[in-house]
Amino acid sequence: MQSFIAIGFLLGLASALGIILAVANAKLKVFEDPRIDQVHEMLPNSNCGACGLPGCRVFAEKAVAGQIQPSQCTVGGSETAAAVADYLGVDAGTVEKTTARVLCAGGTNVSVQMAEYKGFPTCRAAVAAGGGGKGCRYGCLGFGDCEAICDFDALTMGPTGLPIIDIDKCTSCGDCVRICPKYLIEILPVEQHLVVQCKSELEGDEILELCKVACTACGRCVADGAQGLLRMKRNLPVVNTDLLHMQSPDAIKRCPTGAITWVEDQQFRNTPESGKPEPPTEPIGVV
Repeated sequence: MQSFIAIGFLLGLASALGIILAVANAKLKVFEDPRIDQVHEMLPNSNCGACGLPGCRVFAEKAVAGQIQPSQCTVGGSETAAAVADYLGVDAGTVEKTTARVLCAGGTNVSVQMAEYKGFPTCRAAVAAGGGGKGCRYGCLGFGDCEAICDFDALTMGPTGLPIIDIDKCTSCGDCVRICPKYLIEILPVEQHLVVQCKSELEGDEILELCKVACTACGRCVADGAQGLLRMKRNLPVVNTDLLHMQSPDAIKRCPTGAITWVEDQQFRNTPESGKPEPPTEPIGVV
């Protein structure tokens, strides 16, 4: 008899809990717009973060809520933006095209290698083990960490050991920016044609013994550019992106090394045939 009572009690308790959960679910259920799933399926689902959000699902939620324009998914491109906008009945919007830029032109054809590095072949490992073997401590080490992390094949290592960026494939996700241990890659507007391809903070011509295309902080670009367009900071010219409409090639005409350049399609003007610096007869040391 007692067993029947116990079984009846458990059945009653289970029924009561079931009713409570059903009522709680009905009262506390958060409505989710079914359009979110549809928009999510339209997106590339690369979860790259190029839009500034943690993933495509969050992008879909904000797009449906009208908090973000479809064109801000730079990976999907104009076709995806148009499809999402048409589905939601909103304007696709416009987003300024940006791309990653490598702020170092010191390839093997113009820079000196001061030591032979024999460690793990990544830029991060080389920096940790004494900075690598490059003479200029600010320069690109060329092991291709940025190429390895790019999910869109927008980065390839060039013949002089510098990464070359395909601006048509670049989504500005920032992975290459974050992986570079020397902070030599930045996301810049495509319309910014004036690019300073040097990160050396040293002043004077002595740096040219290590890299022929280094900035010497002469300040001629600042003087020759439109007023306010460029300023010197830590011995390097900095472009005021609010004044890009005033930029012109005049700012680079008297640069003695080509450290500041006018970028159209190809960023690097220096090729393997442009000459090599005079390297030491043998490495100074092994890192």
